[in-house]
Amino acid sequence: MENKKTSSAWILSLTSLGFFMSMMDSMIVTTASTAIRTDFHISVDTLQWALNAYNITIASVLLVGVSLGERIGRRKVYNIGILIFTIGSILCAMSNNISFLVIARIIEGVGASVMTPMSMAILTNTLPASERGKALGIWSGIGGLALIVGPSLGGFIVARLAWQWIFWINIPIGIVAIYLSNKMLPESTGNSDKISILDSILIMPSSAGIIWALSEMTSPKLSIATIVVGLVSLTIIIWFVLRQKREEKPMIPLQYFKSMTFTGGNVATFLLYAAMYGVVFFLPQFLQVVGGADSLQAGLEILPWTGTLVVVAPFAGKAVDLFGEKSIATLGLFLQGLGYLLIVVFVHQQSSYLVMVIPLAVAGVGLSLAGPALQKGVLGAVEPKAIGKASGIYNVFRLLGGAVGTTVSVIVFYKFGSVINTNQFASGFRSAMLSAATLSFLGIIFSSQFKRAQ
Repeated sequence: MENKKTSSAWILSLTSLGFFMSMMDSMIVTTASTAIRTDFHISVDTLQWALNAYNITIASVLLVGVSLGERIGRRKVYNIGILIFTIGSILCAMSNNISFLVIARIIEGVGASVMTPMSMAILTNTLPASERGKALGIWSGIGGLALIVGPSLGGFIVARLAWQWIFWINIPIGIVAIYLSNKMLPESTGNSDKISILDSILIMPSSAGIIWALSEMTSPKLSIATIVVGLVSLTIIIWFVLRQKREEKPMIPLQYFKSMTFTGGNVATFLLYAAMYGVVFFLPQFLQVVGGADSLQAGLEILPWTGTLVVVAPFAGKAVDLFGEKSIATLGLFLQGLGYLLIVVFVHQQSSYLVMVIPLAVAGVGLSLAGPALQKGVLGAVEPKAIGKASGIYNVFRLLGGAVGTTVSVIVFYKFGSVINTNQFASGFRSAMLSAATLSFLGIIFSSQFKRAQ
């Protein structure tokens, strides 16, 4: 009995570690962003690719990685993912310019793309049904902890060492994780459709191309290259969708989208995280550039926003069961939008940080409510056997939403502000927050498509 408990504890610890590492790396960069921008002498719109390259890669490779794990072994693919992630981290730490860093972040993203779904699959497949619910709750909580710890830890590392160390710390953790996973985690496979190499090749460059073209449209002179890349990427996306319609076993089954709950839930998720990532990108920079905080202080000042997850998360699931996905998702999106809107109204160049505390907490409560409600609604809209693929699609919308949201916030920032001085930065920041609020409120239109699960 003791051995079984020990084994279950190891399985939960090692699968949670991979999830935590992948989530942490999307957040820890945020408080290091100002240091990276200063060190590389780059603009804000160039800096966004340090965050976007990671998220776009995960979104593009995720479904392929899931299929590989189901076919050749979940533990094997999980460990390969950690190894690639660790190599990417080494390259990130060694980067001496933004181009090198972006390439390294893409490599990190390839590894991270399988770490989350494979860790969940190993945990679900290995533990008995009686332990599964509690274990998945702990697993989700540990991943959510990365949202809270990431900015603060990143700020501490940058303030005490250098921004490169946010990547160096992944190396020993990754090596230990691979060693222990090989010893302690069981191997398993599942039923998986044959992987379409062409679909895999199509989805990644087209996603990146559209977002790059979108970000370049703010240039004073719209170049031919931008138009060509945008049109080609859009054409490839259309081709990809048409292929999904014709294929017998598609990567993204289009029939799922006949459900208004599934479609509305995914679009609302896209908008929820588009708003959130736009704020994640600019809030630490605002606190440092305009507020005069160092990276550690900025990381701590974000806690009223991210820290609400600890308070709200335990009640969010119960609230969804009581009041339904539609009500809680809509309330969450409204509160997130309201929090960002209050920042637009009350925060300016000379205002005290204390003015931001309540609006940040309101927005954090909204995110903590809407996230679980939207996820439950999307997964509840498909048959149980399709939950794995539906979960992958949900995460693709979440990550692409984050990438597009970051780009939109940068476009709006430069339309109404700049980095020339603190006054211009504050103006751009407030405009970016208004765009985040707008995206949140738009999400309500789509969360209203939900139907209560029977």
